[in-house]
Parts: sequence; C-alpha cells; structure tokens
Amino acid sequence: MKKPILAIMYDFDSTLAKSDMQNFGFIPALGMTPEQFWGETAKWSEKTGVERTLSFLYMMQKKTKELGIPMTKEWLRKMGEPIEFFPGVLTWFQRINQYGEEHGIKVEHYLVSSGNKEIVEGCKIAKEFKVIYGCEFLYDKEGLPVWPKLVINFTQKTQYFFRISKGVWDATDDVGVNEKMPERRIPYSNIVYIGDGMTDIPAMIVVKNNGGRSIAVFQDGKEDKISDLVTEGRVNWACKADYSKNSEIEKVLQLIIQGVEINSKLASHGKTFPTID
Repeated sequence: MKKPILAIMYDFDSTLAKSDMQNFGFIPALGMTPEQFWGETAKWSEKTGVERTLSFLYMMQKKTKELGIPMTKEWLRKMGEPIEFFPGVLTWFQRINQYGEEHGIKVEHYLVSSGNKEIVEGCKIAKEFKVIYGCEFLYDKEGLPVWPKLVINFTQKTQYFFRISKGVWDATDDVGVNEKMPERRIPYSNIVYIGDGMTDIPAMIVVKNNGGRSIAVFQDGKEDKISDLVTEGRVNWACKADYSKNSEIEKVLQLIIQGVEINSKLASHGKTFPTID
C-alpha cells in the first residue's frame, strides 16, 4: 500500500519568519528602515495604481540601482541569511517529519510566499521545502534583474493548493494544473495551510472549504489580528506562532497526522472516516 502524503503549505513573512523577509538583510543594506522602505513603496503604489506586490519588486530594483548595488540572485540569497524565525522553527520540520514516519505518513512541506524566492533560498530553512514558490526576477546576461519573472499576490496563492494536490509543481504549467485527473497525488483532505492573516485568507478558505485544514498563527499581543478568522469560520485553528516541542501548533499537526493515518486505514477497508474540525 502506498504511504499517504500530508502536504503542509506555509506562508513565510510573520508566519515562520518574525517579520517581512526583506527587513532582516535587504532593507538594512539600502541604509533604510523597514518603515521607510514599505512606506515609500505604499506611496508609490497609491500614486501609480501599481499592484502592491509589483510595487515592492519595482522599488527593490529602483533603490539598488540608485545605490549602485548589483542585485544579483546570489546577492539576494545572502540577504536571506540573517532572517530570524519564531521559536522552534529550525527543528520543526524534523520533528513533524519524524512524527509522520511513526504513523506511516509522509509529510511534505511547501512554501507559498508573496516575498522573494531568491531571499528565501538563502535562509536557514530553505532545504526543508519540497518546492518554494515566491516572487522571482528575470535576470539578464550580467545577472541583473530586468523584469518580474513570477509574481504571487494573496489571491494567486490559491492556485498552488491545486498544483500541490495534483503534483503539477511547475508554476508555468497552465495545462497540467487545469487538467482533470482521475486520481490526485495528494487528496484535498491531506493538505494543511498555515498563515498569519489577511493576505492568507483566500488560500485558507480554499483549503478549508475543500476538506483540508487551515491554521492561523499569531504573535503575542496580536491575537486580535486573526480573531475574525476564527469567529467567521475561515480557519480550523488559531495557534501562537511558537513551533517549539509540545507547542499548541505541534499538537494540532500531530492530531491531523493521526486523522490521516486512521482515515487511510479505514479507506483500505472501503470505509470512510469523518474529518476533524
């Protein structure tokens, strides 16, 4: 019998990392504060009508060019090295993978971020993800960015739920993601989404409404940021952004893994198991 797979989709900024990924290395390299960079980006977006994600990608190119900084892919990856994570994140993946193995479940981790893929690739946990989806630049022969290659805003995150379910990982494969498949690599019910707030709502709803599980994480003192997600039934759980051993979110994932295990065993006998809300 093929081992069941549980796919966990993660947002990055303020979900795994303590704030926006650009705040740790990239923005300080510009000699700016996060408030200055994001404030200027927001003003430019409002003035021009350019979508917010495209706006920060434009501002990244503009500022580095003005300062004479060659914003190569390699340089951006170095900007990921100082990223700070919430407690327990660095050992989280190993612990969840091990728990899955103990229950006969293969756990796969996927990152779906509106931040920079290049920056994520340089951080301490990049190797933990089966696939990293994020905004990317197209580079010229000198290795400098000339245009956004891939942009992911909060509504576009939803397509990756279907890509992951089907195993169509190439973000440019529009045919495969829309093809009808007799059997999916990962059932919708075996997908979890973990995010921190408003920009994750479309993905959280799509995952939850299709039988998967959505988890909202919050920082100390910021419970109100996700309170509406819980009361409005947009997520299954809300947990503190603490991924340490025996933390609340670890116990929730263990519960989900147990449910996948039981459902798999019953399915092998032609039975079904009611999902856990």
